[in-house]
Order: sequence, then C-alpha cells, then structure tokens
Amino acid sequence: MNQRHMVFVIYEGFQSLDLAGPLEVFQHAGHLAGGYSCRIVAPLPGAVRSSSGLPVHAAHGVADLDPGGIDTLVVAGGRGVDRARHDPALTGWIASAAAGARRVASVCSGVFLLAAAGLVDGRRVTTHWGRAEQLAREHPGVRVDCDPIFVRDGKVWTSAGVTAGMDLALALVEADLGRETAHTVARELVLFLRRPGSQSQFGVGLWSAQPATDSIGAAVSAIHADPGARHTVADLAGCAGLSTRHLQRRFAAELGVPPAVYVERVRVEAAQRALVEGGDPVEAIARRCGFGTAETLRRAFHRHVGVAPSDYRDRFRSTREYT
Repeated sequence: MNQRHMVFVIYEGFQSLDLAGPLEVFQHAGHLAGGYSCRIVAPLPGAVRSSSGLPVHAAHGVADLDPGGIDTLVVAGGRGVDRARHDPALTGWIASAAAGARRVASVCSGVFLLAAAGLVDGRRVTTHWGRAEQLAREHPGVRVDCDPIFVRDGKVWTSAGVTAGMDLALALVEADLGRETAHTVARELVLFLRRPGSQSQFGVGLWSAQPATDSIGAAVSAIHADPGARHTVADLAGCAGLSTRHLQRRFAAELGVPPAVYVERVRVEAAQRALVEGGDPVEAIARRCGFGTAETLRRAFHRHVGVAPSDYRDRFRSTREYT
C-alpha cells in the first residue's frame, strides 16, 4: 500500500490534544492496516511548547520541509494561533503545502491559520463554539457553522474543539481504509461514542446560558426534573410565578432561546441518553421523553442532532457490544 504522508502543523501555544488525538488515531490505523507516515512541522525545528506547557519535538521547520508530496495536512489549534497566523513564513508554507495536498484539515481554532493562508474563503467550516463569532467577524467570506463536530467542504475538513479532532481523524481513516478499520481504531482508543460530523458539539450546558433569576431557575428545574412531563408556557409560568407573557420574555432574555425550543432540546438530550443506555423501542422512548410519537422524535432529532434516532443508537452504543 502506498504511504499517505500526514503532516501536522504546530507552533508555540498550540493545544496538545489537537495534535496528540488525531496523531494517535492515524498511528493506530497505520499499525492495523498500514498506509500512514506522520511528521510534525513547526515554524522552527526542535521543542515547541504547547499551551499547557508540554513540549513537543518538531523534527522539521517550514524552511527545511518540502511542502510537496503531502497527502493530508492537519493544522492544530490553540491559544497561540493568534500569533502564529501573523507569521508569513508559516502561513505561506501552509498555503504551498495545501496546494498540492489531497486534503487539508484543521482542529479547533487551527482554522484561523487556514483562513490566514487563504484556504477557506467561500467555504463552510466549523471551529470551537467559543471562537465561531470571531472567525465569522474577521473572515466574512467564510461560512461559519459552529454546531457540527466536523465539516467537510471539498478537500478542506474542519473540526470543533479539542477532542473533536479525533472524530475528524476517524472520519478520515474511514474514508481511506473503510468503516471496519475506523471502528477498530475507535475501540482500541476507547472512543466508544464515535460521533458523526453532523452531531452537534453543544450539550445543554453549552447551548444555553444559566438562569439569572430564581423564577426562571424554577421553570428550568421543572423541565430537567421530568423532560417528558407537560411543559406548556402556562405550566412553566405557573412554576415561575409569572404571567405567560412575562415568562416568555424573561426566559428568552436569560437563556437565549424561547421556552418551547429549550424544552425540545432537553427532551432530545433525554432521548439521547435513553437510546444509548437502554434497549427500549424508539416509540417507547418518544412517549417517555414527551414527544408522543416516534415520528415527532425523529423530526426533532434531525433538527438538533442531524441523524435519525436509530442511527444515533447504532453509533453511540457502549463498548459492551464489542465484548
């Protein structure tokens, strides 16, 4: 099998997991099926300090590594990206390497380096949810979607924050070597919740702010205590001790979404847990989580998760299925 030359780009202040996670995925795949050789490049060769202080040795600097002959270029993110993206030698090398590479990928805020190298104009990309607004503001020609775990647009693949880089790497392995090899790598690395790219990077704690007042806090607590219960605006207003109009206004102001949207998202997450942790039929889970019918659950899943409930269950089963 021809070797696929994988090159990982790091710099002072990179996020160590953005490198180590995808690198381990490709190394494991290479041990199983061959086909990968991995190298690390930085602005200068030698020890490169990550944002956590962990030093990583880069065997190559951009001045001594030929940008040609690269199959896949992977750019790590991290706090240091804001300085690195203003390094013309680094961004110029990335642009040259990307021109001949079969595909280009970034993890987390590494997409800022791709943007600085002129590689994502007009493309749909993702990044860590906390930097999406900055990316969209600074690069208005880029279509930023901060919801998915990873996004592919042509030869450019981008991922959300930190551990999402491993999901991206598994998807690349699956594209190269097939689903079974990718699953084997996931099992060996105990990545038992292997997520599709369309899987949202948001959980309740991320997609919503916390209640600022006790009244809205009471309504939120009621929703989480029993997601499948009746939670009309009138019911929630009663919990909060507010009029329905005041409840709707305060809820949206404090949590950033209307009550109905919040209830649906909490119910979807309750259904996600039920699908993974038990074997009940989808119809039963739909009733228990407040959706009423399997079809209503399916539509909500497609809106918020991007996959069908049955597909989610298949992808998210625990490692017990492999023992």
